[in-house]
Amino acid sequence: MSLRNILLLVLVLVTAPFIVAGCSENRGSSSSQASNAGDSLPVMRLQRVFEQLKLSKPILMLQSPDNDSHWYVVEKAGRVLRVTNNAGVTQSSTFLDISDRVDSGPNEAGLLGMAFHPQYQTNGVVYLSYTTSDPSLTSIISRVSRSSDGNSLQADSEQVLLRVSQPYSNHNGGHIAFGPDGFLYIGLGDGGSGGDPKGHGQNTATLLGSMLRINVDSGAPFGIPATNPFASGKQGRPEIYAWGLRNPWRWSFDKTTGALWVADVGQNSWEEISIMNAAGNYGWNAKEGTHCYESNQCDNPEFIDPVIEYSHEDGCSVTGGYVYRGSANPSLSGTYLYSDYCSGTLWGAKDDGNGNYVSTELLSTGLNVASFAEGNDGEIYIIHLGGEIYQLVSR
Repeated sequence: MSLRNILLLVLVLVTAPFIVAGCSENRGSSSSQASNAGDSLPVMRLQRVFEQLKLSKPILMLQSPDNDSHWYVVEKAGRVLRVTNNAGVTQSSTFLDISDRVDSGPNEAGLLGMAFHPQYQTNGVVYLSYTTSDPSLTSIISRVSRSSDGNSLQADSEQVLLRVSQPYSNHNGGHIAFGPDGFLYIGLGDGGSGGDPKGHGQNTATLLGSMLRINVDSGAPFGIPATNPFASGKQGRPEIYAWGLRNPWRWSFDKTTGALWVADVGQNSWEEISIMNAAGNYGWNAKEGTHCYESNQCDNPEFIDPVIEYSHEDGCSVTGGYVYRGSANPSLSGTYLYSDYCSGTLWGAKDDGNGNYVSTELLSTGLNVASFAEGNDGEIYIIHLGGEIYQLVSR
């Protein structure tokens, strides 16, 4: 076994049995562009919430769009809990359990995404993203309906919208969310292994290595937005919105501007975060961040570079967060918050006024940050794969 593999094995054993975002196959030594440049950002700390809740590998948390007292915690194995906290007492119930159809065995597989329909309050529809064995590993996008009493989702109501075969066990992506345009966005990794051996990132004939965008309120089983770059089906799959991605692990829309912030896990040396203001090609596997990746074809004006990158001196697997739009910490307003699964560092990135984003280290969490969560009020939470949830607050 090589020294590199030994180090990665130690990391897996020490941190957690699940490397969420496809921790890079090698550790580079290039310097980071994420800085400790001090500015007006506040000193932050983490405050534990839902302490009485027993969780197994939580990877996502959502607040109910129609009831601020309800949170929904997604576990990797296929269970969703509905959680309330009244007078310091945490109560939970099973909102959905599809563990019988979820294949969560591979490190990056499982129930990976969930999104409430924008009209959930009236139509009771929820969308899911998970991996199953069909018979080999396959990514599923489906919808399920709320029960008549509103307290759970009906697993037997599932309608599958999309199936995507996965050639390897890693880089499944899996996050889903509705954009301000009302369309459902779906992030898929390049299909796995290392270095994108099948060339999916630059192949628009496949859905892998792409951000998809579909209209779930039109067509059967869904419609294609007319502004998707290959909506006609020529030169690429019509579902594709953006491509050239390695493994988009957690992305979000800015509540105020609608901008789509996408964290894409790197390969050997660089982690990156892009703002997808428009459809296009984000470079993988010709580029890793702003750098060439084993290619002499990386000087392509069509490639869209990230707005943030950092080297593997500071981590090895980026976890995307949110632009802060809460009211409890006004000096954080407009700051993009993100972390790294391996290092647990929490950064905040702000525009310097010239379109350049400067990152400041806010906190060393000591956690395996699997995901962030955003409350209806804009406050931010951190989900630790080890089973704990924290709110980000100022000291």
